[in-house]
Amino acid sequence: MTLQLQPVRVATSSQDSNGQLVFAGGFLVAVLVRLSDQHGADVGLWFLEAGFGPTAVMSAPLFLDLDAAQDWIEQHLSSKRVGA
Repeated sequence: MTLQLQPVRVATSSQDSNGQLVFAGGFLVAVLVRLSDQHGADVGLWFLEAGFGPTAVMSAPLFLDLDAAQDWIEQHLSSKRVGA
């Protein structure tokens, strides 16, 4: 499965605005946001701001980088075909 990322600015309730839209098979499956220095030791980590379909979970881990986030997303999508 190939994911496509698109940079985007996200209006969040904090200073976190550096984001990525994540698409799989033409479907939006996740919105990732990079945490700002407002988050102390977690600065620079990636957070699942919103997940759709199989990635819509109550609690996702923080990701060290976009590769780790994509691996996690792919694992969740592999159990279901997106758009089916």
